[in-house]
Amino acid sequence: MNRIQKKIWSLALVVLFIMAIIWIALTYYNQQTQDQYNDILQRYLSLNEVTSASQNLITDLNDYLLQPSEENLNQLKESKASVQDAKVEVLILKNEDNEFAMANYMNLIDNLLETTDRSLMYQLQKENEASTNEFSEATRISNYISETTLTLIDTELKTYELLYRNVIEQSDELKKLGIWLLLLITFLLLLMTYWFSKSITRPVQKLTESANELAKGRFDLPIKVESNDEISFLAETFDRMRININNLIVEIQEKAQLEHELQQNKLLLKESQLKILQNQINPHFLFNTLNIMSKKAYLEGAEETSDLLVSVASLLRYNLKRSDKPVTLYEEVVVLRQYMEIQKARFTERLHLHMDIDESCLGMQIPGLTLQPIIENAVIHTIEPSEDGGNIWFRISEGMDLITIEIEDDGQGMAQEKILQILSGDSGTTEKSSSTGIGFSNVVKRLRLFYGQDDVIGIQSIEGQGTNVVLKIPKQRRQEGDD
Repeated sequence: MNRIQKKIWSLALVVLFIMAIIWIALTYYNQQTQDQYNDILQRYLSLNEVTSASQNLITDLNDYLLQPSEENLNQLKESKASVQDAKVEVLILKNEDNEFAMANYMNLIDNLLETTDRSLMYQLQKENEASTNEFSEATRISNYISETTLTLIDTELKTYELLYRNVIEQSDELKKLGIWLLLLITFLLLLMTYWFSKSITRPVQKLTESANELAKGRFDLPIKVESNDEISFLAETFDRMRININNLIVEIQEKAQLEHELQQNKLLLKESQLKILQNQINPHFLFNTLNIMSKKAYLEGAEETSDLLVSVASLLRYNLKRSDKPVTLYEEVVVLRQYMEIQKARFTERLHLHMDIDESCLGMQIPGLTLQPIIENAVIHTIEPSEDGGNIWFRISEGMDLITIEIEDDGQGMAQEKILQILSGDSGTTEKSSSTGIGFSNVVKRLRLFYGQDDVIGIQSIEGQGTNVVLKIPKQRRQEGDD
């Protein structure tokens, strides 16, 4: 155990020892006083019990005389037994000072019981007048017992008056003693606390002054603290820290500068990547679209061409503005329809799109440009390679905790290696045909970052039978700061 702990334990033990002595003394005195009070109170209660029992006996006797029944007779017997018990308890109170009075008191109780028995006997013999006279005599004896009880209680009060006064005087003396003890203990504790606190705060104060000098940049002043406890060891350690602190500050500054430059480079890299994503529009897509519009303008009137131009303009505008922020599923579906209108003009009857959308799900937020790259992949691998074209199914449904989006085609399908390449985030050559510059693998990365989980997308495909891409969009995002 170290020295500061010894000081603290010593002070605590002294305080506990003093408090224990005071508590034991007060407890002993209070117990004695309480025992005296309990003894006196028991004497009064015993005397009062005789009065109560005699009055109950008279009441029960009267009830029986008025209505002789088995129930009233049993109640009367219980009252007689209570009087007998009270008599036994009163016998304990007999002493030299009240011997004569207690003898008369016992005789009164015996007379009451005998008179009650005679009244019962006359009642059973149908001598009502004699029974009534005995009842009157029992009532008179009961009243006399009550008066005698008051006299005995008054005698008891006079007998123990001196004891009461002594107890009161002892209580007053104890209060005075308690006040003096409290003052003495308070003074001793203050003295011990001052000594104890000075033994700790003096070296701590010196150590604080040295720390303030170090805070001002003065690393040339040695730190010396005279103490016989752990604070001296702390001062020595602090002094060794002072020697190395200048070198540490220089190292920290150099590392901070390097970290700042690294952070700036990361920000620049992210900005450049974002600009690349925003500005990467596939020229092949623009060429095909413009070629379609020119042929449409030649073969048909200008109305359909105008609609097609509107779709192209809206799609390009969405691609340039929405790739860096979340959008609603409704906006993605609108863009998807515009894109498919352009492709419909290109492939005509070769392209068959089937849509099944639960409109209650369209308020959900997803990353911008999520659906178009996926369905564009389906168009490229389903419609383009086949002279007969193909079918694409687009479904949105709501589950308990998820919104499910399915994009299915009946095209050539994908090899398992290619599926693993897309899901692992390795773009490879899968990005070359994307009109937005955001390919399938890029969509997978952005979805996982946006929702903070890896199982947000799944791909099932059999070569020659088509591909099914399933997005499981959670209704509650795990990470709200990834926008």
